[in-house]
Amino acid sequence: MQIPFSLDSRLSLCAELVRVGAKLADIGTDHAYLPVYLALSGKIESAIAADINADPLSRGKQTIDKYDAAHIVSTRLSNGLKEIKADEVTDIVIAGMGADTIIGIISDAQWLKDESKRLILQPMTKSERVISYLYDNGFEITEQKCCIAEGKPYTIFCVHFTGHSTPCTEYFSYAGKLCPEENEDDVVFLRKQVSILKKRSASDSRYSELAQQIEKRLENL
Repeated sequence: MQIPFSLDSRLSLCAELVRVGAKLADIGTDHAYLPVYLALSGKIESAIAADINADPLSRGKQTIDKYDAAHIVSTRLSNGLKEIKADEVTDIVIAGMGADTIIGIISDAQWLKDESKRLILQPMTKSERVISYLYDNGFEITEQKCCIAEGKPYTIFCVHFTGHSTPCTEYFSYAGKLCPEENEDDVVFLRKQVSILKKRSASDSRYSELAQQIEKRLENL
């Protein structure tokens, strides 16, 4: 069917990474646009639009009712994943939050340590902290992409649990699995990373070395 609204580039990329037939949890849902969009597209089996605050859930309920999606999408007041059970969801989107908030949500939900679960993460800040945490705790990025939203570059990664703690270099925490050779949005994001690293180099020279590594890669495109 034709969906009567569109998602912005960040949420569109998150939607792309959700599996067909998924049972979705959208954490920090706000207006519930992502789960309703996926419900109307027929891509998901069910969805929980969750938020820590009642006001965003009220807005989400309005969206759900407006587009007659209540048979697929429900709302839930929840601090992260604390009020969601493992058997209710297969794919979990945590988007539009800072790194430490995302890390806290994952840390509090031990049931995410399950190879069948898929995490779709879009940190607004310090994506390198999220990547380092994931690899230190038995998770692996299977796919990473970038997009430009309101003139700013963001990265989104698809993650699953392996049970194996994998060494993660500091370079990898900043560059991840991006392919600037193939995607211009990846180039823009990595340039942002270079800018951040150069600012941090004022207090620690190793950041300057990391910036140079990324710059060298971009120069060879």
